[in-house]
Amino acid sequence: MTAGTDAVRSIELEIAGMTCASCAARIEKKLNRLDGVAARVNYATEKAAVTVPAGYDLRALVAEVERAGYTAALPRPTADDGADELRSLRARLIGAAVLAGPVIAMAMVPAWEFPYWQWVSLALAAPVVAWAGSPFHAAAWANLKHGVATMDTLVSVGTLSAFLWSLYALVLGTAGHPGMRHGFELTVTRGAGTDNVYFEVAAGVTLFVLAGRYFEKRSKRRAGAALRALLELGAKDVAVLRPEMPGVETRVPVARLRVGDEFVVRPGEKIATDGIVVSGSSAVDASMLTGEPVPVEVGAGDAVTGATVNAGGRLVVRATRVGDDTQLAQMARLVEAAQSGKAEVQRLADRVSGVFVPVVIVVAAATLAIWLALGFPVTTALTAAVAVLIIACPCALGLATPTALLVGSGRAAQLGVLIKGPEVLESTRKIDTVVLDKTGTVTTGKMTLVGVVAGPDTDRETLLRYAGAVEDASEHPVAQAIAKAARARLGALPQVRDFANQDGRGVRGEVDGHAVAVGRESLLADWGEHPELTAAKARAEAEGKTAVAVGWDGRARGMLVVADTVKPTSDEAVRQLKALGLTPVLLTGDNETVARRIADEVGIATVIAGVLPADKVAAVERLRLQGKVVAMVGDGINDAAALAAADLGLAMGTGTDVAIEAADLTLVRGDLRAAVDAIRLSRRTLRTIKTNLFWAFGYNVAAIPLAALGLLNPMLAGAAMALSSVFVVGNSLRLRSFASTTREDPVG
Repeated sequence: MTAGTDAVRSIELEIAGMTCASCAARIEKKLNRLDGVAARVNYATEKAAVTVPAGYDLRALVAEVERAGYTAALPRPTADDGADELRSLRARLIGAAVLAGPVIAMAMVPAWEFPYWQWVSLALAAPVVAWAGSPFHAAAWANLKHGVATMDTLVSVGTLSAFLWSLYALVLGTAGHPGMRHGFELTVTRGAGTDNVYFEVAAGVTLFVLAGRYFEKRSKRRAGAALRALLELGAKDVAVLRPEMPGVETRVPVARLRVGDEFVVRPGEKIATDGIVVSGSSAVDASMLTGEPVPVEVGAGDAVTGATVNAGGRLVVRATRVGDDTQLAQMARLVEAAQSGKAEVQRLADRVSGVFVPVVIVVAAATLAIWLALGFPVTTALTAAVAVLIIACPCALGLATPTALLVGSGRAAQLGVLIKGPEVLESTRKIDTVVLDKTGTVTTGKMTLVGVVAGPDTDRETLLRYAGAVEDASEHPVAQAIAKAARARLGALPQVRDFANQDGRGVRGEVDGHAVAVGRESLLADWGEHPELTAAKARAEAEGKTAVAVGWDGRARGMLVVADTVKPTSDEAVRQLKALGLTPVLLTGDNETVARRIADEVGIATVIAGVLPADKVAAVERLRLQGKVVAMVGDGINDAAALAAADLGLAMGTGTDVAIEAADLTLVRGDLRAAVDAIRLSRRTLRTIKTNLFWAFGYNVAAIPLAALGLLNPMLAGAAMALSSVFVVGNSLRLRSFASTTREDPVG
């Protein structure tokens, strides 16, 4: 993907091999050292956005990334978006679980320690450490070559130390004798160490950390799904009219469409690209882009947008923008730019490990040296040094985030909330402003009949019956809202004869022998003046509602009023958001009148109306520049970029896939009250993760001196490490008791 001017060009590199946020920072630093290069590396999307001078040799960028110990490539159309790596991790995780389970069980249950059980443990643990744990060892080696220590370093050193020491004890010590049992001594004694094995430590740590890495990778891979979903929205092929073959339609892939080509769009089809209507009239459903439920009437000379749906008659459109210039492509770029620009929340474990890992290794080496200097045997000194490495092994660290996220996300799912990944939780703590999209979020997003105004000498039932019968033959969303309401109130509707569309103004038909017309007031313009109906229309439009005129036999008979209505739970949700200390803001592409009516109905004081998709991003950015920490709740494609740009994006699960993928949290139920639960539960899950990490680090820091002084033998160190893991899991399980703010849980 390239873009730019004559002086510079922007390219995008796909980066592989990053295991933590510090990897991204290191690559970014190295790229920015190159002359004329400006780079920004996104760990979540595994891409680097790089600006280089025109004519710059891109191989130099790839080489620099490879020198840092990673791989880089220009985007390829056949890229699998990390699917191969995810499959590899899953295979390693399953293999590790199958093999490590018996090893841990035998070590923990003395009754299962049959003769030569330790040799069986060796056979099972070896592939876990060597094969399943190979990503950690490879990353640790790559980092070592560049003088950097990460969580991978600690995992690799800890597991290899436990495994190699156990192998030494088994082959050269006394641990290989039949009938060997795990000894249990509190302290290191002379000659101690070679009569015990710690394969369960090596296999268990590998298994737990691998599980955490897999779930993290699966969450990260979804970061690019919003862009894929956006690009899949467009039409795949198009019926083109060629000047050399008048009246003949030729089906071609959309990619072959050129500016100036004329193409046909039939009812129900997607418009292939941005263009101008040459002939025909219809209603175009643009809700997937604008979020607004009322279709737009178009005719000759009107502009239409690619990926919107023709809901009415046949159109002939002249293409004005194709490919990367279309509004759909621009929205994809908005989402990508917003995602790339979002600050990464670096995990606490990664931040601390940069200092913690080297310190542990230094302490272990110093322990070995000091014990040897004091005249102790090599086996005793090695036992103390291994105890330091084992007690520092990040078993609890590997569990801290995944277990809290697993329990928290499971409880959240019961409450109708899906949490995309641990990195999104940090922002929930600081949120002070909630921006709410109107259509489909605060409102139902569907047109509903809200008023029936009958004229003189006309009863409401007959008015609705005749109008519903004619509208039932139309595919227009407003017509369907009227027909649905008529059937619900009156039951079966009469048959309509001689049905016809009237050039975007409405519909006509014969019902029970009466010539009925339903649509715009202009459709009935020749049928006389009716002040009552004109006043009703003015009132409806002043409230931001849509008025539909109804008449038959040459007279206007009444007015039907349709509108997008507020969801029953939206006002309660707004009150709960305010109770959390959050300021709600209504953001919509609809006009000020409609927006203000909805805002007043649910108790929102601040309204931003009449905004385009790009303006929604700008509105969010303006609030952030004012010092606000912004959460955005939306459901449409037009909300996707704003969801990605906000500090926290919450998508309604009843909305589009693009919005869901661009957001950090998904509210499955489509109930705005779930946003309250999402923020409260996310904050509590984050506190649990931090507590787990604090305990895991604190536990290790406190126990390392004991191990270095010989007060813990490796077996006890392994047991202590297991106890820290039990604490972390137990603390995470407390999230199951989280209670919803609603009267009852929607699930379970």
